[in-house]
Amino acid sequence: MLTTIEYTVTAIVCLISAIVIQRIFSKEKRRGAATNAIEGIKWFGLAIFVWGLGAMVNLILVTWQKWPTTNKMLIYFGVLVSLANSLFIILSLPSIEHQKKPGILVRLVQRFSVKEFVGVYCGVLGMIAFVFVASSYGNEEISNNFIWLIDIPISILVAISLLFELNKAFVGRQMKFMYLPTFVLFVLIVIAVSHRIIPQDKVLQFIDQRFWSVLGGITAISFKFLFILLFSILLYSWKFLSEQEKQQSLAHQLEIRNTELERAIEQLELANESHLDTIKTLKKTVSDLDKSSKIEFSDRQKEVLGYLAHYGDDKSYTEIAKEMHISVDGFQTHIYQIKKMLNISGAGGKEQLIDFAKDNNYLEYTSFKNNT
Repeated sequence: MLTTIEYTVTAIVCLISAIVIQRIFSKEKRRGAATNAIEGIKWFGLAIFVWGLGAMVNLILVTWQKWPTTNKMLIYFGVLVSLANSLFIILSLPSIEHQKKPGILVRLVQRFSVKEFVGVYCGVLGMIAFVFVASSYGNEEISNNFIWLIDIPISILVAISLLFELNKAFVGRQMKFMYLPTFVLFVLIVIAVSHRIIPQDKVLQFIDQRFWSVLGGITAISFKFLFILLFSILLYSWKFLSEQEKQQSLAHQLEIRNTELERAIEQLELANESHLDTIKTLKKTVSDLDKSSKIEFSDRQKEVLGYLAHYGDDKSYTEIAKEMHISVDGFQTHIYQIKKMLNISGAGGKEQLIDFAKDNNYLEYTSFKNNT
């Protein structure tokens, strides 16, 4: 009766949990989540599914086919289920995210691809299992406890690795209060393993048989339920952190974008100021040109500009004054007044006057305008 209850409860809970977990995995995959971030969901789901499938097969064989629980074929199948479950849990360990150094088993898994690790795992344990099966099949003197020795070291190793990796993950997520449940999970796994390997006839010398059977059933169900619970908490805390990191990433991107826009605005403002300065300069130049074009020179000043346009490139002011038959001082006075009216100063004043005279065609005010 206890065995039937154990198998029934385990099959129902594990199969439903596995389906829910695989749906979560499929949903996250469709959303475009990183493969390495959700790969652990798939392996955890498969580990739970193997438990459920094994419990269902056992339920069918024990309840409907009336196989005794001590049937060696049933024990072989139980060992196979346990080894498959351990394999999927091992493959899921690298996906448990934390900032600390991963354990030895996790580093070992990370050295291989999934196919390589599965091949090595199945090859090594397949050879060991063959030796155990060959030596125990048909030999009534070999107890079922001996057959379970194939799985015990792997189960203990997985339990220890799971304990450390879960604790590291919960610490990284500010959930140190999960230390106790993970330790309880480890203790329950150890008790369940011990229940398999300790010979019942030895135990019955100290403990009532019914109590021993109840203890085995309760621990077998409890550690599976606690495993599912811890994984669910881990999954939803990962989901929460993932959403939080996504929001932080989005905020960071918006902040970077805002900084870039502020820089672009500053550059535009500087360029605008530069353009305004250029416009002001152009306006001043135009204004100066307008003023210069409105300046009224005397006939003598126009004549000076005409001679300057004709001789300025080749002769000095003194030589030009002689050509005009006026004194040098008088010529210099006219030049000074013209510069003042045109707002011309500096060392290049003569060249500016020559260009101005040529541009405004002051050569027509000279007597040799027809000779050019």
